[in-house]
Amino acid sequence: HPGLTHLELVEDMRERKHRMLVDADAVVALPGGCGTFEELFEAMTLKRLGIYLGPIVLVNTNRYYDPLAKVLDQAVRHRFMGDIHRRMWQLAMEPEEVLDCIRQATPWTHEHRDQAVQR
Repeated sequence: HPGLTHLELVEDMRERKHRMLVDADAVVALPGGCGTFEELFEAMTLKRLGIYLGPIVLVNTNRYYDPLAKVLDQAVRHRFMGDIHRRMWQLAMEPEEVLDCIRQATPWTHEHRDQAVQR
């Protein structure tokens, strides 16, 4: 595109996702398909491990992410994740709520890595 001021080329999708998370202040997932889910779950996994520390916001337009929120709650109920892991992400019902969700996100630190193991 003639208006580009900067272009970064990467070898593959793995490097692309890594670079996006390293440079991101937050992850915002709009309704999407397989690629969106894969990138969202990678961000959640890395946050659970204390590697990615930023906010994760799911834009729940038309309640798109309601079924996923139920699956994540079920994972907590079945002890595949702890109660604290529910704070790794926020649901924004409308795009206008995203910035507030980012500002209000629970701070996440490297110490959360110790809570990654369920006992």
